[in-house]
Amino acid sequence: MDLAGRTAELELMNSLFARHDRGGTSLLLCGAPGVGKTALLDAAAVRAADVGMRVLRASGVEFEAEMNFSALHQMLWPLRRHADRLAGHHRDVLDRIFGFAPGLSPDPLAASTAVLALLGEVTVERPLLMIADDMPWIDRASATALGFVVRRISDDPVVFLAAARTGTEGLWRQLQLPVREIGPLAAQSAAELLDARWPGLTPTVRRRLLAEAAGNPLALRELPAALSSRQRSGRDPLPALLPLSGRLEAVFASGIERLPVPTRTVLLVAALHAAADLATIRKATQDSADVDDLALAQRANLVDVDGTVGHMSFRHPLVRAAIVHLASPGDRRSAHHSLAVALADFPDRRAWHLAEAATEPDEAVARALDEAALSAWRRGAVPDGDATRASDEAAVSARRRGAASAAVAALMRAGELSPHPGDRSRRLVEAAYLATFTGQLDDVPRLLADAGQALDTPTGLVFAATAHLLTNDEGDVDAAYRLLTQALDANTDTAKNDNWDHYGILYALLLVSLYALRPEPWQLLKTAMARFEPAAVSPFRLCHDAYVDPTRAPDALRKGLADAFAALPADAAPWQLIPLAFAAVAMDTLSDYRYLVSRMIERERDGGAIAMVVPALMLLCHDSYVHGEWDEAESLAQEGLDLAAVYGYRFWERQLRALLAAGAALRGDVDLARTRSEETTTWAAPRGIEVTEAYARAARRLAAMGQGDYEEAYVQVARIDPPGAPSLGIPGRWVVLDLVEAAVRTGRMDEARAQVAAAQEAGIHRISPRIAMITAGAAAVAAGEREAGPLFEAALSLPQAARWPWEHARIQLAYGQWLRRTRDPRARLYLSAALETFDRIGAKAMAQRARNELRATGVATTTGADAPTVALTVQERQIAELAAIGLTNKQIGERLFLSHRTVGSHLHRLYPKLGITSRAALRAALEAMAPGEDQPRSATHD
Repeated sequence: MDLAGRTAELELMNSLFARHDRGGTSLLLCGAPGVGKTALLDAAAVRAADVGMRVLRASGVEFEAEMNFSALHQMLWPLRRHADRLAGHHRDVLDRIFGFAPGLSPDPLAASTAVLALLGEVTVERPLLMIADDMPWIDRASATALGFVVRRISDDPVVFLAAARTGTEGLWRQLQLPVREIGPLAAQSAAELLDARWPGLTPTVRRRLLAEAAGNPLALRELPAALSSRQRSGRDPLPALLPLSGRLEAVFASGIERLPVPTRTVLLVAALHAAADLATIRKATQDSADVDDLALAQRANLVDVDGTVGHMSFRHPLVRAAIVHLASPGDRRSAHHSLAVALADFPDRRAWHLAEAATEPDEAVARALDEAALSAWRRGAVPDGDATRASDEAAVSARRRGAASAAVAALMRAGELSPHPGDRSRRLVEAAYLATFTGQLDDVPRLLADAGQALDTPTGLVFAATAHLLTNDEGDVDAAYRLLTQALDANTDTAKNDNWDHYGILYALLLVSLYALRPEPWQLLKTAMARFEPAAVSPFRLCHDAYVDPTRAPDALRKGLADAFAALPADAAPWQLIPLAFAAVAMDTLSDYRYLVSRMIERERDGGAIAMVVPALMLLCHDSYVHGEWDEAESLAQEGLDLAAVYGYRFWERQLRALLAAGAALRGDVDLARTRSEETTTWAAPRGIEVTEAYARAARRLAAMGQGDYEEAYVQVARIDPPGAPSLGIPGRWVVLDLVEAAVRTGRMDEARAQVAAAQEAGIHRISPRIAMITAGAAAVAAGEREAGPLFEAALSLPQAARWPWEHARIQLAYGQWLRRTRDPRARLYLSAALETFDRIGAKAMAQRARNELRATGVATTTGADAPTVALTVQERQIAELAAIGLTNKQIGERLFLSHRTVGSHLHRLYPKLGITSRAALRAALEAMAPGEDQPRSATHD
């Protein structure tokens, strides 16, 4: 039997069996409830039977604890017929223990000697394993007899194993058996057990379950079962206290009901007070109990109390849940009310407790809950009056974590507590709007329907929520734009800085503007921003300028971005950060602020603004691509795809697939790039998502360039950015070099030079150092023979040029080609540099072109080290082929009936076998394998 994380314990028990013939041995397993003591005893029983030992077993139970010899009866029952071999006085004693003969319970000494005689008789036949589980509940008479036996088996082939909960007392303690403490599973083992029993859990739910189980095997098996399927899939948020199965409640509530009322009262208050500081607990329980009542709970191994720092903690996270589940609704409401009184100086936390204590509509409580729930989301403020720029950023992030989903729940509860229909409607609409960000898209239509219409209903926010739903779920950007136009028409007043209705419209409109290559949404966004004080919409204005007007004052724009990022509070609301991140991508500066975006992702991925985590991952993916970190880019994209698939953000899923299509083309995987590109175009074109279409065309353009098909490359790039009118937008500003090179290679020299002149006149080169290099490289490619050399030198010597290795290496390659044509020996230098970069970043097609050029100069090159020759298993081959055609780990798992984590493990094991480092290289590696064989061919030298 294989138990996760228990190898050392199993080996220890195996060693006891191995030396049983040298005399009796014993071992006591001690550990917390549910930690796996019984499972270890089960494994020992199986192992003992396998090696030919006889197994006798008994388990203590509370209702038999007062029945003399009940445990001994259970353990010895399989030997009842062997008693006939014993002397008469021993047989008579055993008959009374088995209930075969009338009479009083045997004398302890007589019973003990009879048991010892019986065991001596049966061990003549074969060795014996005796197992006593839950020793504290074994009756005293049986415990006495077993203790007598254990102290006298040193010369017999007997192994005695027992188990008891840590901290329990009893007669068995006097045996002084060797003890093995069974602790919680290590993190890796706990994860393996959870994944094996419950594959397919979303990352957020999985992390929460691992944290709550704290390495307890029983909790790892039982906690997911108590959740609904929607909760396990991440569609519904998890409650503050997880529900417990009957087994878990029995295990973790053991002993609580026997505690006196004052102790249970203090425990309930502590369980409902997450901070668990003794001062607040004392204040909340002063009339009915005192912190000193926790002493009994300490002795029962439920809590640890540290009086020096004024803090208490539960021995296991699920003890809190058990305490709350055991309490009556009335007791819970009373404890919440007491905490609300004690937390009068902390309005946010006070509001939550008042809401839990309320039994009928109460506008004062609803209003307090409303403000507490939305304060962090609206303004990025830290609850309880802490400074917005806290010194401990980790603590600040922890406090912000999950604020979005908590706000949705709070607003829904505030709606329930609202006595007036208008207030109820407003709060439910706000909940619906926030639910579009928290991955609760399925709840949005219901919340909007429940909200109905009232005089105070925020109609603009209704439009914004619906627009987000249309965009995120269906990807219908055009319909979303029409709705937002109506929303602005209906809200003509000047917005206040805390006007949630207007902010909702603003963010929805920004999203539509970013993905429609038309000026109208941007103009509408500009109109909407004019209704705010300039400082209130600075992130949106910077994003607008970065996409629409980047050449007017690019230095000021970059400085504005730097200042805005620097001014962000430590727990900045996602809507404050994401517009700045989009702007930074447009200005090629996101790498300077990656840490802020990564911190937001880490903070929000668990119960936070998932709809902003996914685009944040996409933006980091884009940044990794442009800086040559392609493996990292694909890992980020995969994480984003997994989240988008779980929470239903199909819009963002398609944007990530468009990026991955371009990534496949960059790597030279033409078939995969075309497949992904066609899928993306088929989805994006009917919906009018022009930026996504452009990225899909970029994939086909890059694939064609890698193959040297410049006519196809020209067709594709011309549809992104028509010749003669270079776009300042995205992605048009990034394709100047592509269009010019394709035009030159297809004999359209006049068009190429006109494009360069138009780009220079538009001032595109002023946007960023990357675009300056792209524009300068385009000018060199389009130049005449006499002017090209100095222009290439100028492009490659621009500041920071090497930060963008893809474009830098392409210009090096083009310069090397020009030098070779002019028979300049420096060609080898530039071609070699280009080859090194292409090889390093994984651009296989372009690397091959560079090799071909180098060979033409007389330099011998190779395709690298020989490929490995380790065979793939049938399952590995299936997984590799499905991954190579673009299926996600989840989709592969559904086809092969595996968990997505098992699929991921297989992929990571087969990468070294194929000599690759990422998913994108799978197709080429599989194609390099000999037909009919699951074994890669060795790469040949050029």
